[in-house]
Amino acid sequence: MHDNLGEQLTIDDMARAAFFSKFHFSRIFQRATGISPGRFLSALRLQRAKQLLVSTSLNVADVSLRVGYASVGTFSSRFTRSVGLSPTTYRRLGGYTSHVPVADTHSVTSRPTGSLRGRVVPASNVLVDRVFVGVFPDRIPEGRPVQCCVLNEPGEFVLDRVPVGVWHVLAHSVGPDLLGQPSAEVGAVGSSGPILIRRDGVVELQLSLQPMRILDPPVLLVLEDVRRSAMQRTETRHGPAAADRDVREPVGAGLR
Repeated sequence: MHDNLGEQLTIDDMARAAFFSKFHFSRIFQRATGISPGRFLSALRLQRAKQLLVSTSLNVADVSLRVGYASVGTFSSRFTRSVGLSPTTYRRLGGYTSHVPVADTHSVTSRPTGSLRGRVVPASNVLVDRVFVGVFPDRIPEGRPVQCCVLNEPGEFVLDRVPVGVWHVLAHSVGPDLLGQPSAEVGAVGSSGPILIRRDGVVELQLSLQPMRILDPPVLLVLEDVRRSAMQRTETRHGPAAADRDVREPVGAGLR
């Protein structure tokens, strides 16, 4: 998939490359990644589009062709739905947003709700900064979460007013040495689901942050500008000069 994003790949093509029948391949792939091969391929295409939009001067039509879309209109609508911003807005903002909005449709907000309480714990080989925690309908973190929060560091979180239903919970973070890179495929992720939320119920869970693997679905939604947030927090503590120094200069152990 990674090597042929611009081609019109089919499930038959993928199964043939893996030396499986189409049906056996689809079952194995879903077991390994949590989603179907087709959805994973679509997510990879949008992930590559995000990279191209912020790292090249290609126009939107050329980007859509590079990632396998014959119609720029179809590409733009799918990108906007999954990322939360149009391709042109995403490029203009440099790959980040000032905040992550939650879903506000009547079908979600009118439901009874419960709560999620948990803890984000990084693996011993993971160095992280701020942590985004969001609740999504599917294994792929895309569009607007139904509820979310941003932690200044790994630790405990509480998400109230989570609509009754079955959801997936995702934690995503990037290390201080990766601040400012407009790329949600770097850093560490943790996930849990499917999780059933009952009326007035409380679900407790722990999310373990691990380095992103090739089998992890891409984080498609546009994330908060973690570098700017880090600078603002440092500025609050030490003043503007310290903020610039703490983010841009080596602080030890290879951090920036």
